[in-house]
Amino acid sequence: MRYQPLPAELFVSNRKHLYAKLPPQSVVIVHANDVLPTNADGSLSFIQNSDQFYLSGIDQEETILVLFPDAADPKQREMLFVRETNEHIAVWEGEKLTKAQAKERSGIERVHWLEDFEVQFRSVMCQADHVFLNSNEHTRATIPTETREMRFTQRCQREYPLHDYRRLAQLMHELRVIKSPHEITALNEAIRITGDGFDRLLKFVKPGVHEFEIEAELCHEFIRQRGRGFAYTPIIATGKNACVLHYITNHCQCEDGDMLLLDVAANYGNYNADLTRTIPVNGKFTPRQRQVYEAVLRVFKECCKMLRPGVIIREYQEQVGKLMEKELLGLGLITEEDIAKQDPEKPAYKKYFPHGTSHPLGIDVHDVGHMWKPVQPGMVFTVEPGIYIREEKLGVRLENNIFIGETENIDLMAHIPIEADEIEELMKKK
Repeated sequence: MRYQPLPAELFVSNRKHLYAKLPPQSVVIVHANDVLPTNADGSLSFIQNSDQFYLSGIDQEETILVLFPDAADPKQREMLFVRETNEHIAVWEGEKLTKAQAKERSGIERVHWLEDFEVQFRSVMCQADHVFLNSNEHTRATIPTETREMRFTQRCQREYPLHDYRRLAQLMHELRVIKSPHEITALNEAIRITGDGFDRLLKFVKPGVHEFEIEAELCHEFIRQRGRGFAYTPIIATGKNACVLHYITNHCQCEDGDMLLLDVAANYGNYNADLTRTIPVNGKFTPRQRQVYEAVLRVFKECCKMLRPGVIIREYQEQVGKLMEKELLGLGLITEEDIAKQDPEKPAYKKYFPHGTSHPLGIDVHDVGHMWKPVQPGMVFTVEPGIYIREEKLGVRLENNIFIGETENIDLMAHIPIEADEIEELMKKK
C-alpha cells in the first residue's frame, strides 16, 4: 500500500451509521474482492471491494468483515478476518497485515486469522435473525463472472435457508453517497495529484508525440505521488479519436492542428478524481476550435450552478439538454427545423452530445447513488458536458468534480486550468 492510511475514525463512524439502519439481531458479512486471473499463472492487480473498504479501511485480499451489533458476546459485535502471513507468503508475496495493523487501520478490536472464520460464522448465524449480504447493484454494471460475494450468498442460502436475507447494497448506497470530511480530504489528494499531472502535460504535449507517451507521463506523475495510478482506463484522444466516447487504445500520433481530449485522473487511497480537459496540440486554438470550446465551457459553468440540493439528476439532464440545444444552434450544427421535427425520445442535440452530464464520484468513479432522488448537500458529482462533431474530427469535453454545499457548491478542481486563454498561456511555457 503506497498511500498514507486514512484515519480509523472514518471507518468507525461509517460502521456506526450503518448500525443505525439495521433492524435488531442483524448480521452483516462483507467479503473482499477476488484476485482475478489472466492467463497461465497470471493475475490482475487487486482492487478492494468498495463497501468493505468503506466499512473497514482494509485493502487486502481474502479479508472478511462480520458486523453483529446486537451480539450477546461483545467480542462478536465487530470481527475482522485477515489472511495470516507464513514463511512461504512472506518470501513470495511479502508480509500481510498483522492483527495489530488491521486493528489500527480499521478501529476493530477483534481481529482473527481467516482459519477462525468458520467457527465464528456458525456462531453468529445461529443467533442472528436477519442477514445482510452484499452484491454489486450498480445500474450500469454488467457482471459476467461469479464474484466471491455471490458464491458466499449461495452458500449461506444453502446452509441456512430459513434466515431472513436482505440486501446490504441499498443501505450502502444511502451511506456512501454523502461524503464525510475525511473522504473529501482523500478525494482532494487524488484531485491535487491529477492537477499536477495535467500541468505536466501542458508542458509536454506538442505535434508529433503519441497518445501513449502522454499516458506514460501521467502514469509517472500519479505513481510518483503515491497514487495507485489511473482512477480508470485513461482516454487520450487526438483529432477524430475524441469523438469516440470510450476511446482507450491511445496509440495515435498527435498532429499539428488537432485538439486533444484528455479524460484522465488519479486514484489515491481508493478515492477517485475524474478530470477531462481538451487542449490544442500545438498550443493555439483555431477560431472554430475556440468557438466550440467556449460553447462547452458556457454549458459547464451553467451546470455547476444548476446542480444544487433538491435537484433530480434526470430532470437536471433535461435542462442541460436545453442549454446544449441553444449552443448547437449557435454553432450551426442543428437548426430550428431539426428541433421542431425531433423525436422527444431522441432530441436533436443528442447527435452531438449523446451522454449524461453528471454522476456521483467517490470510492467508485461512477459511484453509487440514485438518479431519481434529490441531490443532497455532501454529495460529490462530476460535471462533464461535451460536443462531438465527427464530420469535423473535433471533440471537446470539459469535466470537474463538484462538492454540493448547503449554501453553494465548491468546485474541487477550480485550481486546474480550464479557460482557453489560460491553457494557451501555459502551453507556451515549454
